[in-house]
Amino acid sequence: MAADSTLLLSLVEEFVSGLQDSKAKDAAKGKLVLVILSLTSSQAPTRARGVQLLSEVLKECYGELTEREVEVLIAFYENRLKDHYVITPPVLQGLRALTRCTTLPPGSAVSMLRSLFQDVHVQQILCLGADFVFGFVQSMDGERDPRNLLLAFQIAKNIIHRGYDLGKFTEELFEVTSCYFPIDFTPPPNDPHGITKEELIQELRGVLTGTPKFAEFLLPLIIEKLDSDVPSAKLDSLQTLTACVSQYEHKDLAEFLEGLWASLRREVFQTSSENVESAGLAALTALTSCLSRSVLSSDSEDSLSSFLDLILKDCKHHLCEPDLKLVWPSAKLLQATCCASNRASHIVTAAVMPSLIDQYNSRTQCSQRRTLLEVVQQFIQSVKSSQSSDSDESVLSAFREALCSIMFSALSESDSSLQITATSALTSLAQLTGLLLDSDIELAIDHLTRLSAHMVECAGALAELHPAAFIAKLIPRLKHEMFYLTEPSKQHSHHTMRQRCLSALAAVSKQSSVVQDSTPVLLEVLSSAHKGSVSFSVDEVVLACHSLQRIAEQVEDEEETGRCFHDVIIPRLLSLALQAALQGSPGVRSPLVEEAVLSAMVPVISTSCSRLQPTMAAQTASRAVSLFLDGDVSFLPDNSFPSHIQLLKQQGDSWSQSQMVCLLMGCVCSLPRSVEVPQIDQLLSALEEMSCTCSHQLSYTSAAKCFAGLVNKRPPGQLVLIQRTMKRVCSELDSTSSSVRIQAFTLMIWVAKALLLRYHPLFKTLTDKLFSLLDDTDLGLMAADSFSLLMSDFTDVLNRSCHADVRIMYRQRFFSENSAKLVQGFNAATQEKKSNYLKALSNIVNKLPKQVQVTELPALLSLLLEALTCPDQGVQLSTLSCLEPVLINPPPALIQQLEALVNRLLALLCSPAMNVRIVSLRCIHALSSFPVHEVLPFRARVLRALAKPLDDKKRLVRSEAVQARGEW
Repeated sequence: MAADSTLLLSLVEEFVSGLQDSKAKDAAKGKLVLVILSLTSSQAPTRARGVQLLSEVLKECYGELTEREVEVLIAFYENRLKDHYVITPPVLQGLRALTRCTTLPPGSAVSMLRSLFQDVHVQQILCLGADFVFGFVQSMDGERDPRNLLLAFQIAKNIIHRGYDLGKFTEELFEVTSCYFPIDFTPPPNDPHGITKEELIQELRGVLTGTPKFAEFLLPLIIEKLDSDVPSAKLDSLQTLTACVSQYEHKDLAEFLEGLWASLRREVFQTSSENVESAGLAALTALTSCLSRSVLSSDSEDSLSSFLDLILKDCKHHLCEPDLKLVWPSAKLLQATCCASNRASHIVTAAVMPSLIDQYNSRTQCSQRRTLLEVVQQFIQSVKSSQSSDSDESVLSAFREALCSIMFSALSESDSSLQITATSALTSLAQLTGLLLDSDIELAIDHLTRLSAHMVECAGALAELHPAAFIAKLIPRLKHEMFYLTEPSKQHSHHTMRQRCLSALAAVSKQSSVVQDSTPVLLEVLSSAHKGSVSFSVDEVVLACHSLQRIAEQVEDEEETGRCFHDVIIPRLLSLALQAALQGSPGVRSPLVEEAVLSAMVPVISTSCSRLQPTMAAQTASRAVSLFLDGDVSFLPDNSFPSHIQLLKQQGDSWSQSQMVCLLMGCVCSLPRSVEVPQIDQLLSALEEMSCTCSHQLSYTSAAKCFAGLVNKRPPGQLVLIQRTMKRVCSELDSTSSSVRIQAFTLMIWVAKALLLRYHPLFKTLTDKLFSLLDDTDLGLMAADSFSLLMSDFTDVLNRSCHADVRIMYRQRFFSENSAKLVQGFNAATQEKKSNYLKALSNIVNKLPKQVQVTELPALLSLLLEALTCPDQGVQLSTLSCLEPVLINPPPALIQQLEALVNRLLALLCSPAMNVRIVSLRCIHALSSFPVHEVLPFRARVLRALAKPLDDKKRLVRSEAVQARGEW
């Protein structure tokens, strides 16, 4: 026996050294342990020869191995895949031999495949050829576990994409994967593996659409599956068709085109699902695009023309019947083919457009004309999407005159719906290069000056394309319409016309060249309103400011535009506001001192300042601070102001100057944080003084907001002033006899908001003070309302567009840190103060994201149920809004409180507030989906209570009551 072992070892050594092959292989049969002992060499070639010997032996004796031996050998080979690359080929041979074993352990095929794709370069596996594909097909056949299927789909996709030779096993690979199509999988609840249906769909789709070799098998399968009654199967099939044709050539599709078209036509004509219809149209576009890529030769059939002939034959005649329901499905199918390629759009448009134009001209009913014009507009948009570049001659060039004729004809009609359609179609036509001449633009402007509301947006779209014509024609006409009233009896209609003119000026001002001409007109409106030379109402002045704000938001961000706002608009607004504030004539009051107008000016200034370049932003800050601190009016136009102006101090009972502090807020609180505000400490001190001493609400509130906006952006080490300010504020709040407690509270809550947004530690001190004020007799209700301010976003200050320091999830952090304090305070409060805590809680929870509400509300459920009994309708409404999403998937804690919840909701059905009644009914509706055994005891009582809202005087309440009663 010892002699036999010695001989075997010597033969193995000869094999691994390359001296002998067959004798070692024959001798090693049945002696695998001894063979494995030879694989410990430190030399890679030697180890490779040893593995090769083992693999050769396994080819001969794989049928004699036990399951445990196969398991050990697989683990060995998988480990060797991580070894030197020269060892990989014999390892692959050994793994192939092991796959033939009848004792292959469960899961080992997946394990081997995973190791192959993780550790082996493609070229090394390619040497296995079609045998590897066959082995994979065998290992995957009959697999049901979604985890293994996901991995198997990924491997199959890699086999296809990495160029493996499928050989004669192409159909087998398709069959073994396509048997799962379309995927029908619902993950079990609380699935620890997290495998979703969408993941499986995407991976399988990647396999089926990965190679044109599958076309002859996949396309008939898709046609078959489109006959399914299951919408998800139809949708998956259509999306798969869209994905696969991007890989195919026209020859792969040729024999299936009629079947595919019949299926797609049926889905669009007969579907009840918008998703299926959209997927069908997308598939048709992809199919047409694939055919458009075919290269024609003298002896080949034009597949695209043949396919489009099929479509035109089935769809074109429906376009001549605008009253029938098939006109839109037919139009959509033709438009889907039209937008696929430039060539397709030429063929379809040439066939369809003359017929549509003739139909429009021959019809007299407005409804039919509108339908035809809407179809024309959709074709125009399809042609635009199919154009390869703006320089290409448009497909519609041959129909330019006829299209312009029918659109201008429609604009002249009295039917408003036809006008709306015509303006939309004209806008679409204008976006195609060369289809509107200068004379057409002028004619369009003539129609647009009538300015019905729907024409305003059309004017904006056309102005982007033809700014010069609008500067020369439209803007002067709009100015004339606003400033000159021909008949005093038409005052009301003139007010409406002014509103439309102001909106139109904003709509057309998207380019800097137009802004240079439109903004002076808007500023002239403000100036004329102030001087009284032309009578403009406060509403019209506010709308002029809104138009300026819209221009600041939408105009192209260029230096020329920034300079226009910096040098002209902002100084002009400040000058006009200051003139109005200083106006001393008794009985004469400029509209520009109205709070509504000043509040509308603030976003104009803040929006434009937030977009200024750094140099101009710094100059704006310097000018604004010098005006409000030092009375420097040198940069203002119409400089006829008195000296020693003090805008940050209230002059006796006059508040017209002090309220201008809101414009200071617009200037300095919207600047980027990199811009340094000059004299910042003096400015903060002056704002603090105004906040704590001024008696005018707009003045002290704006000063507090400006103070907070500046504090929010200050570096961490420069907030010493805040501690002094807060000491003063707390002193005023602690003094119940103080006459400025409301002012001090306003400053405190805005500073608290500024510090909350940036997670400053001082915020905790202010929060504690705010909680203590909930028990205050005078300020308790105001303190409860202020929690809504802390949690809300504001457009004029302390938001990201103003470059404020806003940290993520500040609301969630505030809630997590302070909800326990609210509960403790509620439990300790006297009965008459409990409502303040409930209102504060409701204001906080109502502003949280819905996902957080659903997670956190069970812990606060008892307080929320208590809040439903609060007499404050605002608290009731916000609490109901919080509860409604939670009722969809109720937590166990809520079901335990079901009786209390039902009692409170039924009581609210008699609320005098309509919104409270509506949301209560929605919550009662949601309760019907609770477990039957839980809600059945309440059924009779709920149905009796729902009888009254069924006769409610408000239709929306009756509608909700009907739905709720039907579910119960």
